[in-house]
Amino acid sequence: MLFELDNVELYFKNKRILNGIYLKAETGKVTGILGRNGCGKTSLLDIAFGNLKPKYKLIRIDSKPLLKPLYKTGFVKYLPQYDSAPKDFKLYRLFKVFELNWDTFSERFEEFLIYKNYKFGNLSGGQRRFIETYIILKTKNEIVFLDEPFNGISPLMIEGVKALITEEKIKKILVVTDHKYEDVINISDNLYLLNNGTTKLINKFSELEDYGYLSENQIPI
Repeated sequence: MLFELDNVELYFKNKRILNGIYLKAETGKVTGILGRNGCGKTSLLDIAFGNLKPKYKLIRIDSKPLLKPLYKTGFVKYLPQYDSAPKDFKLYRLFKVFELNWDTFSERFEEFLIYKNYKFGNLSGGQRRFIETYIILKTKNEIVFLDEPFNGISPLMIEGVKALITEEKIKKILVVTDHKYEDVINISDNLYLLNNGTTKLINKFSELEDYGYLSENQIPI
């Protein structure tokens, strides 16, 4: 499957935030979005998903225009920056609601074994983030948007999320953004930089310095 977001123009109180946006993502590849805090990365994902209505946008699936919000197709999942799962649900029940197997999860990530009967809201912020990311990645879908999946989680959990992303990209379109740019770069097959309200496809890491996003000593070797 091929997903394209094109011709996005977004204004807030007559101030133009996004303009001339183009983003392409496809099954089998992770598409990463980099950009400074406040540059509009979350707004871009909200527009793609259908939560936010810009002045202009065009979404194409396999080169055909999509005439309804993407979330209404039923084949896309979105991990927002905030907790979205019900906080009073016990974990085993939460997994059941999403038609996922708790035992499969807890056998792989043994540190969660003891939390089966815990309420989601009683976990730490990092634990909640990891579980929601797992659920979003593992439920039935064809397109996944991940906004800050690495935020607040331990280095071990970050490696777990990366492993899950690598597994799921084989059969899904994955779009990831996070302020932890090293992890986004590490997991991505294609990279875009959101800069001055528009997207730039990054073909080599030195361009991140050219656009003023990273300094020379921050560029991956």
